[in-house]
Amino acid sequence: MTQYMDFEKPLAEIEGKAEELRAMARNNPETDTSAEAATLDAKGKAMLQDLYSSLTPWRKCLVARHPERPHCIDYIKRLFNDYTPLAGDRNFADDHAVMGGLARFNDTPVMVIGHEKGNDTKSRIERNFGMARPEGYRKAIRLMDIAGRFGLPVITLVDTPGAYPGKGAEERGQSEAIARATEKSLQIGTPVVSVVIGEGGSGGAVAFATANRVAMLEHAVYSVISPEGCASILWKDAEKMREAAEALRLTAQDLKQLGVIDKIIPEPMGGAHRHAQDAIDAVGKAIAEMLKDLDGMNAKALIHDRRSKFLDLGKKGLAA
Repeated sequence: MTQYMDFEKPLAEIEGKAEELRAMARNNPETDTSAEAATLDAKGKAMLQDLYSSLTPWRKCLVARHPERPHCIDYIKRLFNDYTPLAGDRNFADDHAVMGGLARFNDTPVMVIGHEKGNDTKSRIERNFGMARPEGYRKAIRLMDIAGRFGLPVITLVDTPGAYPGKGAEERGQSEAIARATEKSLQIGTPVVSVVIGEGGSGGAVAFATANRVAMLEHAVYSVISPEGCASILWKDAEKMREAAEALRLTAQDLKQLGVIDKIIPEPMGGAHRHAQDAIDAVGKAIAEMLKDLDGMNAKALIHDRRSKFLDLGKKGLAA
């Protein structure tokens, strides 16, 4: 059963009525409701297209956070073969908010790393809702180091509200771990490509998205802070999150215009949560294109390309 967001309530009513008519026909074969159901389906399709063709930044945040949106584990299962998970940071513990390991992508050996939020109450608690602790970033550093030593491309899937801000995480060096992960991303001499598949929150996302090529799904968001956090700081009122979302310019369309990302991956009508397999396949195609774009570049060129990409951010605005 589809979980509807607040702004989809009129759509929920239409689709619900259409399903009721079909259920009535199933229970009573003599009742023909096909015409009425088809009319409602057409009306619902038009409403869905209208809603998703003009999503506000705040509504995009809601879509990016939708619980039925495909997560890292779903992408790994469909796009990668021979996935062998690697666990632990060899220092403190294994962080289940970060998953990664060796795999094959289109028969090419790669290292895949991503945030995993979980898909039910138990797994979300186990995965800490995708908020990594220092050991998660240190695990990512270990995996990137292995990729660098064995010449493996690194593919990262970003989906996190941000790094976990708990006391224990801070005591174990959260900011240092994020900085080291970002540093390692800039140092390895193999292709690094990243896709923001849901939320890209703060430094917790940057540590995985410091890549040669960065793509975002059409309704994903990527920002220095959540709209609620921004509103709490600027206006002392988290309820001003809609205004904050506008000001943050966190949509894929804004970030492509600003040069922060390189590619926008179209989502199926109604968002990735409605047609998960189509969305996952689109991401796979984008990853293949980004890797092909980097094919043939040596380690020195890859590192220079990656560093230049981020050092040059903002230059266009300054020149203007």
